[in-house]
Amino acid sequence: MDEARQIVKDIKQGTIKPVYFLFGEEPYYIDAISSYIDKNVLSEEEKGFNQMVLYGKDVSIDDIVGNAKRYPMMAERQVVIVKEAQHLSRTIEQLTDYVNQPQPTTVLVICYKYKKLDKRKKLYKAVKSNGVLFESKKLYENQVSDWIIKNLKSKGYGISHKAAVLLTEYLGTDLSRINNELEKLQFVLPAQSEITPQHIETHIGISKDYNNFELKKAIGERNVLKATRIINYFAQNPKDNPLVLTVSLLNTFFTQLLQYHGLTDHSAKNVASALHISPFFVGEFQTASRNYPMKKVSNIVAHLREIDLKGKGVGANTVSQADLLKELLVKII
Repeated sequence: MDEARQIVKDIKQGTIKPVYFLFGEEPYYIDAISSYIDKNVLSEEEKGFNQMVLYGKDVSIDDIVGNAKRYPMMAERQVVIVKEAQHLSRTIEQLTDYVNQPQPTTVLVICYKYKKLDKRKKLYKAVKSNGVLFESKKLYENQVSDWIIKNLKSKGYGISHKAAVLLTEYLGTDLSRINNELEKLQFVLPAQSEITPQHIETHIGISKDYNNFELKKAIGERNVLKATRIINYFAQNPKDNPLVLTVSLLNTFFTQLLQYHGLTDHSAKNVASALHISPFFVGEFQTASRNYPMKKVSNIVAHLREIDLKGKGVGANTVSQADLLKELLVKII
């Protein structure tokens, strides 16, 4: 996110604000900014007396203000980081008076995860006037592969679009988890490397040929042989390929295919915008639309819901995941 990078850049250049209020649904950027401040604003010698980490579940607003009003010892400033500040949501507005007149020699960092700060309240306005207010928004699934590409590019690595999508399909939208896996790849691969599906299979353990991404593509193309091979692989490796994940992904795909059929403008740009997908995937929907007319897609969505219930033990306690996968494939194709 450009705003997060700008905050870090400003700190590097010496523009340091007295208050940083970091909030929102995506914890990755909150952790990244607070970690950078933790490691870089003070020298190692200064940290002993001038850096403190508090936890919202263990302190009150008075405790935070009391620590923030201290003067630094043998240093230009002190740093106070409040983690898990969302536990103080009922009393967080009491921080307003301090933020209106912050201690100029203190850097106060509030990590307010998974929640929003009410823009109508005084605290929001006070932070906006006297500090840095940063909202870390959750990315949509169709944005994550682009995030992976940009993240790696900034660190001197490349990655094929297919490999980025493979990671997204397997890891979801949890940026912290994705970043951990990317760091593994950066550790074993030299700088300037182009990360491929083969690298992901070797170093992370995601099969480049037998995954939900390839299954969705095979089903869209009505490639029965390939889809059957993938289903059989899933049946033999149920822990790594849970039924609920497969059903969820296919349900999303066919629900979007219904939307595709309802569009009057099937240009790549309009389809990508309407379905909230990367232009990379538009071709899959064009192919699938020829193989699955609207009425058939409606029936498939109903079958997927039925399989989902069976997979959760509703009316099918004795049916194995392998049998449910085969039943799913038969009903779709």
